[in-house]
Amino acid sequence: MREHLTFPLGDFTTQHGATLRGAHLAYTTYGELNAAKSNVIVYPTWYSGRHWDNEWLIGSGMALDPDEYFIIVPNMLGNGLSSSPSNTPPPYDRARFPRITVYDQIEAQHKLVTEEFGIERIALVTGWSMGAGQTFQWAVSYPEMVERIAPFCGSPRTSLHNKVFLEGVKAALTADAVFNGGWYDEGKWPTTGLRALARVYAGWGFSQAFYWEKEYEKLGYTSLEDFLVGFWEGFFLDGRDPNNLLSMLWTWQNGDIGLTPGFDGNTEAALGSIKATTLDMPAEKDLYFPPEDEAWAVSHIPGAELRVIPGIWGHFAGGGSSPKDTEFIDTGIKELLAKPGGLA
Repeated sequence: MREHLTFPLGDFTTQHGATLRGAHLAYTTYGELNAAKSNVIVYPTWYSGRHWDNEWLIGSGMALDPDEYFIIVPNMLGNGLSSSPSNTPPPYDRARFPRITVYDQIEAQHKLVTEEFGIERIALVTGWSMGAGQTFQWAVSYPEMVERIAPFCGSPRTSLHNKVFLEGVKAALTADAVFNGGWYDEGKWPTTGLRALARVYAGWGFSQAFYWEKEYEKLGYTSLEDFLVGFWEGFFLDGRDPNNLLSMLWTWQNGDIGLTPGFDGNTEAALGSIKATTLDMPAEKDLYFPPEDEAWAVSHIPGAELRVIPGIWGHFAGGGSSPKDTEFIDTGIKELLAKPGGLA
């Protein structure tokens, strides 16, 4: 678990008009920024993930090699380390934390990248799941700054089916009486709701074939119930504050690069504005972000490539637990970095 740094955002006004006073962005870096400031990779976190949860894709000899690149991992607003419901003082604390859009996330990260480091060009933005959504948003918000993007297992716009999944997750958590509209007592989390949320999630994170083949046994779980309790319930009970989860869920559910100022909700036009060299890598059996959705997205991005991650791990092909899938993603990013950036 790597220590993080804190960048003060000051009075940060969201896309919906709320102002978080004294806001901050938690982040960490790997490698050294070169003299030309040309070796920058931005690698945002994902739903409930923290910076150390991204480290599986960073390492010597990998595409994200800290011996070659300066890798910045910003924690999303709402994840418990950056400004979040759990660490914001009244009046915007807990259930009153403002709605944060994906656009807001990138505005905060842009302030970090430019004001803290003086960076003008980014060689690559990449990310998994909600990190992929932020990757697309970087390329739309700052098309003259981002040279390449490699989103994987994520999308530029949250689909209706994905929203239905998230409604189930939200309902399971908030049905717990202890939740109390988000004003649960400090130190007394709605654990029944969190466990229910985990079991809803379990049916979506991995594919049907993953369960048919009992792939969870390769992760060390001895039965289906052991996997549901040990992996899924354990995942969400591991310091993941319920209000933080709901804040990030709202960001995910309302994700759409078409809502970037200037596009009036036109997602296709926003995709068409991307100048970065693009490699989009959905997973073959991802139930949230299926390859068909990403084929549609890629068809609107000039010169973009679609490369489907084969296999049965579903969404978690991008989670770092499947060595074969990790190798596929790493190889794709290496090949992308070898290509000229879209701004060349």
